[in-house]
Amino acid sequence: MKPKPAAPRAAKTSHMSNMSNQSEKTFPAADADAGAPARDLFGIPRVALGEALAAASETKALVVGRGCIGQAASLFGAQFPGGRAVIVADKNTMRAAGGALRSALAAGGIPQLEPFIFTDPNLYAEYKYVEQLTASLKTHDAIPVVAGSGAINDLVKRSAHECARPYFCAATAASMDGYTAFGASITYRNAKQTLECPAPRAVLADIDVIKDAPPEMTASGYADLLAKVTAGADWILADALGEERIDTKAWAIVQGGLRDALARPAEARNGDAAAIHALTEGLMLGGFAMQRTRSSRPASGAEHQFSHLWDMEHHTHNGAAPSHGFKVGVATLAVTALYEQLLGMDAAGIDIDAACARWPDARTIEARTAAMFASSDFKETALRETLAKHITTDALRAQLERLKIAWPDLRVKLRRQLFPAGETRRRLREVGAPVEPEQIGITRARLRESFTKAFHIRRRFTVLDLAVRTGWLAPALEGIFGKASPLDGAT
Repeated sequence: MKPKPAAPRAAKTSHMSNMSNQSEKTFPAADADAGAPARDLFGIPRVALGEALAAASETKALVVGRGCIGQAASLFGAQFPGGRAVIVADKNTMRAAGGALRSALAAGGIPQLEPFIFTDPNLYAEYKYVEQLTASLKTHDAIPVVAGSGAINDLVKRSAHECARPYFCAATAASMDGYTAFGASITYRNAKQTLECPAPRAVLADIDVIKDAPPEMTASGYADLLAKVTAGADWILADALGEERIDTKAWAIVQGGLRDALARPAEARNGDAAAIHALTEGLMLGGFAMQRTRSSRPASGAEHQFSHLWDMEHHTHNGAAPSHGFKVGVATLAVTALYEQLLGMDAAGIDIDAACARWPDARTIEARTAAMFASSDFKETALRETLAKHITTDALRAQLERLKIAWPDLRVKLRRQLFPAGETRRRLREVGAPVEPEQIGITRARLRESFTKAFHIRRRFTVLDLAVRTGWLAPALEGIFGKASPLDGAT
């Protein structure tokens, strides 16, 4: 059966809980949470959740609060008038929220098809699962209502897009920032890719459901949010060196309230409702910023390149792939350590003539990259991304000259943006996330190699590009993996 056209878009609305089971407040999107802390470390006003929703291009309604799963029918009816629903879940998320969601929709008179349940116990965000769901969705016109978190949300997001259909998301864990993000992170053709697809039209996040998620899922989400600290530093670098200007609205959406959202790692680990609420909001904000820019730049930097590299290498530990947040958390600590090494460098001492003399031409860098990834199944991806960002000797000279001028002020900004490595490590430990690469099955030797390989798999300018272009990477790695390694908590 050919799917019917998508239901007409409804007006954008948002609801936020005041942490009471009974009291919800509704507000115009741009006027929400006026009492929130006003500014970030750089004096940019904080953007509240409602205002961020107004800036989003695809999500039209958001409900966050305790016990709000009961509002599923009214939210669905407002955004998909006259539509039918089909819940999509796996066995775990069907138990956690799918049943209650189905009951709430039925109580509100929303017609439903039988739920689509993924049964593979090793379900992950791989394109074959998109194909399975898409085949089912194309037999009817119902709106997918996903009950789940990372992998399931990404699978539904892409499948709905392939069926030219909007979808509804009911979050089940504060485990990642992809709920409200544009694009889906899917393994496709042996490479982890962000496939184009819109964010959900409506999102519901019941804190009572989310706080009861397994603690390791909360830890994963916290680590993913903590990565916005280093991602922000990378954007500061890219802006200062003329690579990619900061979108101040997107910056404020992610960074404005980031410290508040990260303030209580131990409480989040223990399922404290207020800490989970703050974490959930922080993750939603990251997605809205990505919607605004139609890019993951506001929330993803070098630390995510490490995680994507390990995904592309099909890394597993104890028979399973570590969670996205756990990989990103370990990488965030590694990238923070790299920043600490580079911030101790003297840009005034860079010998620009020598740097330009040793800079490889495109043919040389292509040969080196091909050799580095010869045995991988993503060599073509590495070649494409590396060549896309390779600059000429003249461009390198101009950028290094710019760095010399900007470095004193830039160092101050980066130090203000970053947490020290010891603080990053403490926060990860308190929330229950890994702090040693061995905890996710990555040896020190492989982690060290990953600094170089991660540089090659994405064209985005990050601290890795700064380290390579300045010639600082080799001495920085000596410092990171030396006797007083920040990875061991020695600094």
